[in-house]
Amino acid sequence: MAQISLDSVSKSFGSVNVINDISLTVNSGEFVVFLGPSGSGKSTLLRMIAGLETIDTGGLTIGEVRSERLAPGQRNVAMVFQNYALYPHMTVKENMAFGLRNIGMSAADVDQRVKEAARMLEMEELLDRRPAQLSGGQRQRVAIGRAIVKEPKAFLFDEPLSNLDAALRVRTRVELAELHNRMKSTMIYVTHDQTEAMTLADRIVVLNNCRIEQIGTPMDVYLKPASRFVAGFVGSPGMNFIKVAVADGEATLSDGAKVPVNIAGIEAGSYELGIRPESVHVAAGGDTATTRATVGVVERLGERTLVYCTLSDGTELIAQDSGRSEARSGDTVSLVFDPTAVHLFDEKGTAWHAG
Repeated sequence: MAQISLDSVSKSFGSVNVINDISLTVNSGEFVVFLGPSGSGKSTLLRMIAGLETIDTGGLTIGEVRSERLAPGQRNVAMVFQNYALYPHMTVKENMAFGLRNIGMSAADVDQRVKEAARMLEMEELLDRRPAQLSGGQRQRVAIGRAIVKEPKAFLFDEPLSNLDAALRVRTRVELAELHNRMKSTMIYVTHDQTEAMTLADRIVVLNNCRIEQIGTPMDVYLKPASRFVAGFVGSPGMNFIKVAVADGEATLSDGAKVPVNIAGIEAGSYELGIRPESVHVAAGGDTATTRATVGVVERLGERTLVYCTLSDGTELIAQDSGRSEARSGDTVSLVFDPTAVHLFDEKGTAWHAG
C-alpha cells in the first residue's frame, strides 16, 4: 500500500491542454475512482501516475518517493487495461508469470505468487488455458491477476469493465470490491460509468474539462453536488433542472407553482432548480401538489416506475411513482416536490443546497 500525491500537475499535447493544474492525494489503502465524460482527462491522469505519459509540470509522489521522473517500471504500480492485453500464445499461468520472470525472480517464488493470485481470484482451474478459451470476465480476471502477482504499491484500472456485457459487469464489479476488501491495497479506477463509481469508490474524483469539479464520498457527490455539471452527470436517471425565480424563501416555476427553498444566504434572482427524480412523486390522494404535468413515456422497472413528464412551459422532467403506478401516456398528473431535496444553481453553475 502507498499514498499517491499529485502536486499541481499539468499536461498538454501540443497546444491542447488536457490536464490543468491538478492536485490530489490518494490515501494508502483507499479506493478512488476518477469519474468523468470522454475527453475529461481521467485516463491521461491515470497514465501520468503510471508513467505512460510524461508530466509537463508539477510533482508526483508514490509512497513518499518522488516519481514524476521515474520510468514506469521503477514506480512499482500495476496497471489493468481496458483491452486485457494478454499474450494469446501463452497460458493463463504463463501470462501471469511473464513479468516476474523478466525481472529474474526465482521459479519457486513465481509459482507461489501465481498460485496465490489464482486462489484469490478463484481461477485455479483456468491456469492451463489460453486466452481464446476464456470468457471476457475470465480474461479480465487474468489481467487483474497479472497485476496482483507484482505485489505493487498501487493498482491502476483504466475502464476495465467496459468490454463486458451488463450482467458480467455487475458480477465483476462485486469481485473487484471484494478484492479491495481482502487486499486493502491502494486502487485508482477510471470510468465514465457513474454506477461503477458509486458502488466501488471510497471517494470519487469528478473530472470535467481537464480539471477537478468535486472530490467526495459517493453520497456526498450525489446528495451535495458542487456544480450543475456534477449534479447532471452523477445519477441515473439524471437530476431534473427547472428555471425558477427565487424570492422570499420560495422558488417560483413558470406556471406560478411555488417550492419552498430553505437555503441560507441565497439572494433573490433567476436560478435553475435541481431535484432528483426520486424526490418528485406523482401525487396520491390527500397529497398537496406542487405543480401539474403531462405524461409522456412511462418506464416500469418493477419496484418503481419512472414517469417522464412535460410541464406547461415545455420543461421536461422525470418523476417517480410506485411499481404499481397507474400513470399512462397523455395523462395529466399532479406532482409533489420534496423541498428538502432541492438544489439551486446560479448562472455560473455554482450549487446551493437545501438544509
